[in-house]
Amino acid sequence: MNKGKIIYLNGVSSSGKTSLSKELIKLLPNYFHFSLDDFDYIIEKMEDRQNERLIPIATEVFYHQTIKMFSDKGVNLIIDDVLHDNVSLKSATETLQDYPVLFVGVQCPLEELERRERERGDRTVGQAKIQLNFVHQNGEMYDVEVNTFNEKLEVCAVRIVEAVNQELFSDGWKTFCKV
Repeated sequence: MNKGKIIYLNGVSSSGKTSLSKELIKLLPNYFHFSLDDFDYIIEKMEDRQNERLIPIATEVFYHQTIKMFSDKGVNLIIDDVLHDNVSLKSATETLQDYPVLFVGVQCPLEELERRERERGDRTVGQAKIQLNFVHQNGEMYDVEVNTFNEKLEVCAVRIVEAVNQELFSDGWKTFCKV
């Protein structure tokens, strides 16, 4: 069985990954959106955080293993993630290094990120600024880079779909995994 293809959107909180994923689903109906936020919600439901009864493994480890599992079964995914620290970065690259990944950098200027955080109301204002100290700072070699402030989401989505159609999977990802 062929592995499912993975469009891996990496960007800080509020950079537009989820909105971009929704645009991509319209253009790529044989793909499924799978976000770290949704996966974290599942883990949160399993844990008893009030009594500090927590799963002793970083959520990202299970998340990346689940991405691998779906791909192994031929399911195409749009991943909405933040490779925000060494644990998440190592987990993603080690787990998915041999998988067909189109690595997409989702950019947005800090001022707009902070505006979006305030407007959303479900994020800590300043979270994106903190994440910018790590995200996009590790020699990431993206197959496609989009800026959700400078370009409309529809334009960003079309650029990603063009890369999918050109079969650009794994070029940037495989190189980045070796860094």
